Amino acid sequence: MNVHFIAIGGAAMHNLALALHHQGHTVTGSDDAIHDPSRSRLEAAGLLPDSMGWHPDRLHSGIDNVILGMHAHPDNPELARAQELKLDVVSYPEYLFQAARDKQRVVVGGSHGKTSITAMLLHVMHRIGCTPDFMVGAQLTGFDRMVQITDAPDMLLEGDEYLSSPIDRTPKFHWYRPHLTILTGVAWDHINVFPNPDFYREQFCEYLRKVEPNGTVVWCEEDAELRRAVDKVRPERPDLRWIPYRTPEFTMGDGKLEVHLAGRTTPLKLVGTHNALNLAGAMKLAEAWGVRPTDFLDAVQDFTGAAGRLERVLDAADRRCTVFRDFAHAPSKVQATTQSVRDQFRDRKLIAVLELHTFSSLNPDFLPTYAGALDAADEAWVCYSPSVLEHKRLPPLDEDTVKQAFRREDLHVVPDHNTLSEAVRAGAGDGTVFLLMSSGRFGGVDLIGTIDSALHTGG
Repeated sequence: MNVHFIAIGGAAMHNLALALHHQGHTVTGSDDAIHDPSRSRLEAAGLLPDSMGWHPDRLHSGIDNVILGMHAHPDNPELARAQELKLDVVSYPEYLFQAARDKQRVVVGGSHGKTSITAMLLHVMHRIGCTPDFMVGAQLTGFDRMVQITDAPDMLLEGDEYLSSPIDRTPKFHWYRPHLTILTGVAWDHINVFPNPDFYREQFCEYLRKVEPNGTVVWCEEDAELRRAVDKVRPERPDLRWIPYRTPEFTMGDGKLEVHLAGRTTPLKLVGTHNALNLAGAMKLAEAWGVRPTDFLDAVQDFTGAAGRLERVLDAADRRCTVFRDFAHAPSKVQATTQSVRDQFRDRKLIAVLELHTFSSLNPDFLPTYAGALDAADEAWVCYSPSVLEHKRLPPLDEDTVKQAFRREDLHVVPDHNTLSEAVRAGAGDGTVFLLMSSGRFGGVDLIGTIDSALHTGG
């Protein structure tokens, strides 16, 4: 089969390209910019385009599928050529559904915790010798790619609620029609496509309506917005099995977390209250999938998490200084992650650093939803790039607007990543925990290296 990717350089897109290449398909692609790690991985597989930009002449009648990524625009010249040739143009999630049409589909959805739970389930299934096909939103230890498509009978999918492609405004997870699913919670996000909380919540209602007949829904009963969605749809779907879960009993302290489930105490390599909740939900879904709770707990003990999801990236034991990196950007994620690290390291100074990078987080209408999100930190820094605001065609931000939105007068607001780096260097010291949160790259500034250097040079 011949497959062409328009916007092959994305995190999800390049992993699917690698998976199809591994299957033996002929894969081509284009993009206007490709950065590492995508670039290096595509180059190693011989899939890196020989020149950047869009090249309509790469499209021809011999192509079986064109997979269109979100990075492309509706007027993309390659897309226009594909449509002119009447080629089969599909979005990334639509292609995954086609690949999993005859499989049992297990989907992890919700406004937060999706990647962590998907990664946890995949780790457990791999440990017990039942590795499914999968798509997960971060790189995992022990797996070459974030996507795998084989002849396995099941497929585990991370179910994102964002739009499928520039020409397909279907929320991605609506494509997957799960047999088994978990929903972690509903917290308004993506203001550019879901203009109000009610419209956003309705996407989850519609998702629940698309669960396959006699399917299973595991859901967090502690989340009030999710409960509203479940209460609305459950009377419509009496055929479904509805399994609630909640935060289990646990103990934590100085980087150690133990959960008390299934009549036993299980030590974990994870940190944070939210990961105890994630584990409880994942165990319920795994049980519905046929995994005994005791087997799940045995297998999950050495799970260290997904890349960029409360990932411990530096631990200077001699200085009692630890650095975590997290993908958190939505208000509910920022608040949960900050509180979790605070609870885990109560005897250390917590410095939380948040980069506003998404359209929603930089939008003045959405910013007030961050109120209190960083309150658990002893010291809090928020940074953003004026050039990103300009690129997203948003009005400039000022320090007072950001402080008022977060409702924290001592908040440090920095529209300059180099100044942020200097502040982080100054804060590095004994008994400190840094929490670096962003869906971006902090303007390319190496904050982790800055902290490490400061610890070894004394500032």
